[in-house]
Amino acid sequence: MRALKIAGAAIAAVIVVVAVLLFVGIPSGFLTSAIQDRVERETGYRLTIAGSTKIGLWPSLNVKLHDITLQDPKDRDTSNRVTVGGIEADMTLASVWSGHPKITELVITRPVLYHPLLRERERAPANRAPRPATSAGDADANSLAIDRVTIVDGTVVMSNVRDRVENRIEGINAEALIGADRKIKLTGSAKASDQPLKFEIKATAPTPPIERQNIPVEFMIASGLLQGPVSGRAEVRLNGSIIMVNGLTGTLGDGAFNGWASFDLASKPLVKVDLDFQRLGVAMSQAPASSGSLASAPWSNASIDLNGLNYLDAQIRISAAELNIGEARFAPVAIDTAIAAGMLRTTFSNLGVYGGQGSGEIMIDASAGSPTFSLNSDLVGVRALPLLRSAADFDKLDGKMQAKMTLHSAGNSQRAILSNLGGTVFAVFQDGAIRGLNVAAMVRSLTSGTLSGWQEGKEQTTDLTQLSASFRVEKGQATTTDLNLVGPLVKMTGAGTIDVAAKAIAFRVEPKVVMTTEGQGRASDPVGLGIPVVIDGPWAQPRIYPDMAGILDNPDAAYAKLKEMGKGLFGGSGGLGGVLGGLTGGASGNASSGSGSSGGGLTDRLGETLGNFLQQGMGQRRSQSRTLVPPAAPATPTPDIPPVQAQSDPAPEAPQDSQAMNEVLRQLFNR
Repeated sequence: MRALKIAGAAIAAVIVVVAVLLFVGIPSGFLTSAIQDRVERETGYRLTIAGSTKIGLWPSLNVKLHDITLQDPKDRDTSNRVTVGGIEADMTLASVWSGHPKITELVITRPVLYHPLLRERERAPANRAPRPATSAGDADANSLAIDRVTIVDGTVVMSNVRDRVENRIEGINAEALIGADRKIKLTGSAKASDQPLKFEIKATAPTPPIERQNIPVEFMIASGLLQGPVSGRAEVRLNGSIIMVNGLTGTLGDGAFNGWASFDLASKPLVKVDLDFQRLGVAMSQAPASSGSLASAPWSNASIDLNGLNYLDAQIRISAAELNIGEARFAPVAIDTAIAAGMLRTTFSNLGVYGGQGSGEIMIDASAGSPTFSLNSDLVGVRALPLLRSAADFDKLDGKMQAKMTLHSAGNSQRAILSNLGGTVFAVFQDGAIRGLNVAAMVRSLTSGTLSGWQEGKEQTTDLTQLSASFRVEKGQATTTDLNLVGPLVKMTGAGTIDVAAKAIAFRVEPKVVMTTEGQGRASDPVGLGIPVVIDGPWAQPRIYPDMAGILDNPDAAYAKLKEMGKGLFGGSGGLGGVLGGLTGGASGNASSGSGSSGGGLTDRLGETLGNFLQQGMGQRRSQSRTLVPPAAPATPTPDIPPVQAQSDPAPEAPQDSQAMNEVLRQLFNR
């Protein structure tokens, strides 16, 4: 009886232990050494399992490993390794008994791949013997079948310890399904450079070994850096560390592309790409500034990171029927880019730019601490308005533009780059207009007060025949001495400096306006204000005033002096009235017969009439008639001056070279 009790207790204990092991798992430290030996023999990498290892029997056979590290034993700085928080593999007991284990699901939690960023390419080690060739039958016999692989919260860390550089791709969550017909479907998401990334890849794996065999692949990638998802198909071939992509076709957004690519991942990556796009769009980050504040907001001091150019070599050729960068449009496009030793060089020729052509070269040198930049570019026949609006949010200037730029700078932020800007710029705008500004009206306004800002108006324009200037740029200061604006109704010459870094302007110009739309082509000189005009302050809201001593300290006295000098265009007694009074013998009190009006009244009316006459001439546009018509008579005619009678026939064009008129203008404006 006692023996039966002891046997029963032993059986009960065994049942309890088995039940506990089914749910808790069997400690399987004995498996650790076998796993480590197998991995090192197959890959040459050392596997370290610092955490626990368990085998579970319920609800299916499963193995759990924790705190795993896989690294090259010859890597001293441990910059090339993989760490895994945990691995769990579920498999069927039948496959284990048969000797061909089949994993139904493999879950890899918190894997981190550490990859070194190298400045120089390294040769592959010569002492590592190649793996012996394996026949297809042996490969199938020794292969480990896996139905599903899941990656949870993975990370890729690319770093260079000496340069103190680290880049990350985080939040990698992916799932790979592997069918019995060797079809693989990989889907997942990640976050790179604060941009979300989604991907889906479908492939059909060939019979092992897969090296040097074509693998048909279909893919879809969506990123915030692109203006639409990119999808396509290709034939991929593996040759050692080189991945070759041939027959590449697909779509980016709604535009098709084709080409080829190769990636050498032995040490420092070498990328070669040749792609031809129907339409290529690249999104640009938008500044959070509110509308209307971009011109006055200071340049950004945020750091621009270009260190990545040191850790990649590339040869890239991109051609496209249309290229969209933000709001800018280019068509057609052919761009060649080479990256080596931290230097990027991009060349473009016959670039279609808004009805014209552009060519040039851009160079960036990021091999030193602070990157340097250089730009050489020629633009011919380019429509200025859409180019300036899309590239710089500037919509005030239109016309055909020709420009030649040779610029260089250094810095790691917008503000630093523009503060160090140097070089030369020459630009000519022809047959266009200054939008939102009426320069002639601004000149007239200067006779009565200083101006604050550009006096913008949506309906105002100033037609221009040509606007040209050449600039010498040093430390962000663009200086010109040959500003020249010629239009049907206005002419302006001047010199000054544009402070690009501070967004400020300091110019001294001499504006002139003309009497008629034919004035620029006549022998008579245009009518000038008589003294230069100063334009200074922030370029979004500058001060504009005549260049007179004390005008800003005591504007009233300065403008009174301006009228006394006879320089004002439409002043009272100091302007037209005073000058006309001088021409008619002064403001005497002689009355016309039967009128009772003074001579001063006659002078004032003549001054007003001629003043209106001049204002009409300066306010006319090209589309208006070139014939000047005297102003209409007042509603209550003055006995001294009978009203002007309307004529049924059009008035003949006023002679432009009238000696009497020239004499009046010379007396009026001291010319």
